[in-house]
Amino acid sequence: MIRTIAYKEFLEMVRDGRLQWAAGIVFVLLLTALAVGWSHYKEISAQHELSQKTVRNQWLNQPEQNPHSGAHYGTYAVKPKTFLSSVDTGVEPYVGAAVWLEAHNQNQFEARPAEDATAVQRFGQLTAAVVLQLLLPLLIILVSFSVFAGEREQGTLRQLISLGVQPSHLAAGKALGVAGALGLVLIPAAVIGVIAMTLLTDLAAATADLGRMFLLGVFYLIYFGFFIGISLTVSARARSSRLALVALLGFWIFNGLIAPRVASDLSRMLYPGPSSFEFESGITEAIAHGLDGKSSYREVERKRRAEVMAQYGVDNARDLPINFAGVRLQMNEDWGYEVFDKFYGDLYDNFRRQNRVQQIAAVFAPLLAIRSLSMGLSGTDYYLHQDFAERAEMHRRLEIKIINDDITFKGAEAGREYVNGIDVWEKVPPFEYQVKPVSWVLGNHGLSLVILLLWFAASAGLLCWATGRIEVG
Repeated sequence: MIRTIAYKEFLEMVRDGRLQWAAGIVFVLLLTALAVGWSHYKEISAQHELSQKTVRNQWLNQPEQNPHSGAHYGTYAVKPKTFLSSVDTGVEPYVGAAVWLEAHNQNQFEARPAEDATAVQRFGQLTAAVVLQLLLPLLIILVSFSVFAGEREQGTLRQLISLGVQPSHLAAGKALGVAGALGLVLIPAAVIGVIAMTLLTDLAAATADLGRMFLLGVFYLIYFGFFIGISLTVSARARSSRLALVALLGFWIFNGLIAPRVASDLSRMLYPGPSSFEFESGITEAIAHGLDGKSSYREVERKRRAEVMAQYGVDNARDLPINFAGVRLQMNEDWGYEVFDKFYGDLYDNFRRQNRVQQIAAVFAPLLAIRSLSMGLSGTDYYLHQDFAERAEMHRRLEIKIINDDITFKGAEAGREYVNGIDVWEKVPPFEYQVKPVSWVLGNHGLSLVILLLWFAASAGLLCWATGRIEVG
């Protein structure tokens, strides 16, 4: 019986002009978004790869000079693009793609496309994620709002119920019929898009992301399943097709347009962050006077100088068998590290709290849950950005430590006139970053997954409840 109902519903959907037109538009938009996303990924990933090679060559080809000058010359850490970033750009347009690694400073990220966006672009980009999160649910609503309500108005629902169909079979058959009709749109678009992108880009990159693509597809299917369930539930309980459509469109507007903005504003209200000026001013003040506002770097330096002279048994720094300038430079770095760790640590913690608020807010809007999971699996969420920033800072500190050690242990005789070149530049390894595994992603977004599954289970339960109490006239 379930198969018969599903087949009947499927045929009616396919023959319905609403599905043909709406599905055609969504199909074209989805393919367009995938094409645009792939083109952007291909272009930007090539730029990032070239940039990383270029800055590495520039670093190695520095002239001979005092190594500390090379530390000020610095280098860049460029964030690699993931294959699935072509589907969901996430927070990347807002957080930046590269950071300058230099002595004494932990810099903020550069190359934020959102800063150069036009007024129209601020409304958002057309990405595959936007189509899947907003337009596909709208299509589901448009083709399923009258599944029960329409039959009730036509008088055919009474005939169907009179045949003794069990409510659970009726609900399952209707849901499968709607899902099958939508599959005619979604599956070909997804298959064509994935195959095309895989053939036209790095096959190794696509293969490495197969697990992520599979999970992303499963999570989106759960999201679509929720909308099928809630649409049929409202259709079963609404007195008319018009009322069902209005109610579902109201929910769609809240879920896709209102809730994300409210959640974002609420997270910033609960955990306000400093402005860029306040953040930089705080760091400058702390470096000048210590985290307690009373310390002095000069006092720390005098103590350290005395410790080093006592270690080597000399009474004057000029008699040291090492170059104390290198020790002093590293001391200056260590002093700054305490400040940077405090300020950036607080900033990152604040951002994580804001993200947690938005994840919890998904109990009111399932889009927030799927958006979080989509960004996480696409490698474009804030958690990955923070991890990249921390890895880049660790590399900066390693780079400066290698240089300061070279000054300390090789520059004793030359003192301030000490110079070096390729010998020290080659000691600094190239910066490399590996995207985190899926287990790490799910650890950060586990709450979103649980909430999404609860939404799906709730819609299935409501659908069974609604069909069990359905009114035929």
